Parts: sequence; C-alpha cells; structure tokens
Amino acid sequence: MGLLDANISKHNVLVTSVDNVLNWARLSSLWPMGFGLACCAIEMMATNASNYDLERFGIFPRSSPRQSDLMIVAGTVTMKMAERVVRLYEQMPEPRYVLSMGSCSNCGGPYWKHGYHVLKGVDRIIPVDVYVPGCPPRPESLIGGLLKIQELVRMEQIGISRAEALKKLQEKSIDPGQLIQDARQGVEAS
Repeated sequence: MGLLDANISKHNVLVTSVDNVLNWARLSSLWPMGFGLACCAIEMMATNASNYDLERFGIFPRSSPRQSDLMIVAGTVTMKMAERVVRLYEQMPEPRYVLSMGSCSNCGGPYWKHGYHVLKGVDRIIPVDVYVPGCPPRPESLIGGLLKIQELVRMEQIGISRAEALKKLQEKSIDPGQLIQDARQGVEAS
C-alpha cells in the first residue's frame, strides 16, 4: 500500500514509514540536469514541451548541477567532453542518478568503431542507473526511463545501498516477452 493509496478521508490518520515519505517526496520532485550533446537533445526538449509535459510527474529541468539530482546524458560524449561530464557529475549532491539516453551515450553509437574521439559509453566514466536505447529515442522512451528512475528511488531505503536497490528492482521487473506470450495464449484460449 503506497502513500497515495491510503484511505485517510475517514480517520485523518496516516500510518507509513519514514522511508516511504522521503522516497515519495524525492520521486515526485526529480530535477534533471539535461545537457544536449547531439541529436538526442532535440527529443529531450520535445519531452519537456507541452505535448508530453514532464511536470505532471514532478520533473522540472534545472541548469545547475548543484540543484539537480538526475543527470540525463543525451548524445555523443567525446573524449574532450568526458572530463566535463565527470566534473558536472561530481558537483551534483547525493543521492544522484544518471540516465543515459541514446545509442551514442550508451555505447558510442555509429562512431564506436572508427571514431577515436568518441567515448564508447558514458558508463566508462560515471555510473549509469538507466539506459534508454534508440537513435534518437522517442520521447515516450525517455518517459519510460524516467519512470524507471522513479521506481529506483521508490525502492531505496535509508539503510540500503544503491546496488541492493537495483537488485530489488531487477527482481521485481516483468519480462515483456513473457507478458506478450501470456497475452497470446489468452487470446488463443478464448
């Protein structure tokens, strides 16, 4: 039972844990620091626009790393830019999260083989929590990645490490292939 699922209209008493309150406040007010490095930035800007309206999730973009708790790496990270990405990551307060958006930031993109100047994945310099695939990924994919970040925040506890929270999140995740197969069997049965 979540904080918002509780029926408090009759008794005016809410019983929950401190972890639930803190996590609800943190996941309902993610402030990403997005900086566009390539074409993925256009999709990130479209996600922040009125058609998708990230503010309904409590996600409000910030331009300062000291006010952000989520870094969205959108686009190609060159060797020259890698140093600056690390500096911005280190300036962010704890707890901080990283979302890697697009093929270029995930694994180097089309430049991975012949581009000596391109970093072969941003996870080589900073820890990444969620990867959003695509070239460039659609705004719906970015929203899905942001919801995964919110699930990660929801799983964290005061006495639990980030690695343990990620492990709990992976155990809880649903295999989409199995879900599709179950739906097909249900249709065939009826």
